[in-house]
This record gives sequence, structure tokens and C-alpha cells, in this order.
Amino acid sequence: MLDERTTIEYLRRAKLGDGSAKEELLEQNVSLVKCIVKRYLGKGVEYDDLFQLACMGFLKAITGFDERFGVKFSTYAVPMIAGEIKRFMRDDGSLKVSRAVKQTAKEINAFVEQKTNENGTPPSVKEIAVAFGLEESETVFVMGSSRMPLSLFGGGEYKDGKERELVDTLPAKDEQEELLDKLLLKEAMEGLCERDRKIIVLRYFRDMTQSEVAEQIGVSQVQVSRIESRILKEFQKKLTG
Repeated sequence: MLDERTTIEYLRRAKLGDGSAKEELLEQNVSLVKCIVKRYLGKGVEYDDLFQLACMGFLKAITGFDERFGVKFSTYAVPMIAGEIKRFMRDDGSLKVSRAVKQTAKEINAFVEQKTNENGTPPSVKEIAVAFGLEESETVFVMGSSRMPLSLFGGGEYKDGKERELVDTLPAKDEQEELLDKLLLKEAMEGLCERDRKIIVLRYFRDMTQSEVAEQIGVSQVQVSRIESRILKEFQKKLTG
């Protein structure tokens, strides 16, 4: 990526209508654009379409950026790029799930069928969560994915007898993205040694502090911090290609 001084020079030229300056800015920031795009893969929009949307957001960032904001251009561009993608996905009105989530849902369905045949009753969400190494909230999300895609603005009846749109039943916090991140993280953990995998599980799936993790596995907090930092850097390289 360009240094900030060179970036500002290109931005000034781009605002004056220099097309080559816009192209250079995009080319030099393409890794940033791709990194944002990858966060939205598996949600029902093809990679090429996401990339085009991200580029549109980037060009809007060029137009809207003002040096007087007192922030780096990249700091301003990131929410503009993500916003363009989110706006499209919101307006499209559909919610779809990744292949990895669908596969997990398929395995859970088979597990439920097997346990139901063995015991005469289906397993509880907690039992399923334990069997697949998921949190209960993740389990509910994955099981629900087998009935997607659904329109966020489609109606449905609830226990109170009232009908309302699915979007009205979603929590204010975007928990779906967090759950997808966790599933992606779990896939990336397959190549880790037992100690490193345990650190990530305790930190990100059991919400333990570095000090608590250090005490449990018998190392110092500083060591946990270094190991965690190294693992996350490796994950980031995989995600950004």
C-alpha cells in the first residue's frame, strides 16, 4: 500500500478528474478491498459481485474523503467499502449461508436422526452443541441454516399468534457475522498443534482472559499473548490470501 503522503497526492489528482490516479489508488489498495470482501463470502453473493461492490465503495471513498477529517484515507475507506456491500445485501433482502455452515447443518441433522432412532426422543440443543464442539447459540444458528435462504422481509406466525417480518425478530447486534467468523476460525484451527488450538478455544470460544488461559495450561501470560498474536497473524495471512 502507498504511504499516506503519496496517497494524499493521488487523492488530490483523482478529485481533479485524473483517472490514472484513481486506478493507481485502487491497485495499491486492492489487498485492503479483498480483505473486506472475504468477510462477506458465503452470504449469498458471488465473490466477483462482492468485489465490484467493494470497488464502488472505494471509489465513493475517494470522492468523499476530505483531508480535514484528520484520519488516514484507509480508516475512512473501510466503512465506506463495507457499507456498500451491506447496503446491497440489505436491499437484496435475502439471507443465505456458506457451504461450510450447510455441511455442519447436514451433519447435525444426521446426528439428530440417529439419536432420535436410538433413544426415541431427539437430543437437546445442549447435547448437540457438546457433540459438535459448538456453543448453544452457534448450534441454533447452524440448525436454522438448513431452512435458508429466507427473505428477511417475509412474514411468519409466532406463539403469540401475531405475524411479523423475520427482520423484526433479529437481534440488534449482528450476531450472524460473529458466528460465521467463529466457524471460519474453527476451520483454520485444524492445522494447529494441541496447545495452540487449546489457547484459541479458551480465548475465543470460552471467553477466558490471557491470565486465566496461562494458569490453565501452565505457561506465563506473556507466552499466551505471543502465541495468540502469532496464530492470529497466520490466520490473517490465510484470509487475505
